[in-house]
Amino acid sequence: MNATTPERRSRRGGYTLIEVLIVVTILGIAATMVVPAFSHSSTLRLQGAVRTMVSDITQIQSDAVALQVPQAIVFERHERGDRYVLAPVLGNALDLSSDVITRRQIGGEEFGNARFGEMSITANTLVFDELGGPVASPGSAQPAPAQFIDLESGTQRYRVWIEAFTGRVTVQELPEAQVPPREDD
Repeated sequence: MNATTPERRSRRGGYTLIEVLIVVTILGIAATMVVPAFSHSSTLRLQGAVRTMVSDITQIQSDAVALQVPQAIVFERHERGDRYVLAPVLGNALDLSSDVITRRQIGGEEFGNARFGEMSITANTLVFDELGGPVASPGSAQPAPAQFIDLESGTQRYRVWIEAFTGRVTVQELPEAQVPPREDD
């Protein structure tokens, strides 16, 4: 039989001071490693917005080539969060009410409340022709110049460049600066 008596088992019910101190020390060490990671979450969310936008730009460019139909992205500043719309170009116009491929909201919590900053995109519309090259406007054959759009949140800013002729997309991190509020904020 077991030599442990019921009285002995009841005396061993708690933790010693040494055990509690070891657990608290381990939790403190873990917290010092985890807390700095959370402080960078807004930067990671903005980077997620940049990656999503670059992915959508390259997708719409690829669709223009694959489908042999011009495609466009319209960037919209909105009081409930900035967004953009991907749509095919039909003739010389865009029909954003019925022919929308995707609507993407980047101004929400998911993307760290990112918003559009400065942009050089004509009429806030980026158009790719059937060969995947950026053109000046829907239905135009005139190549567009190099264009950019900034995405910003807090002190972080990224510039997304679309090169002339090729439509190659590159991203540039801009120096930190306090982003001023917009009129619609």
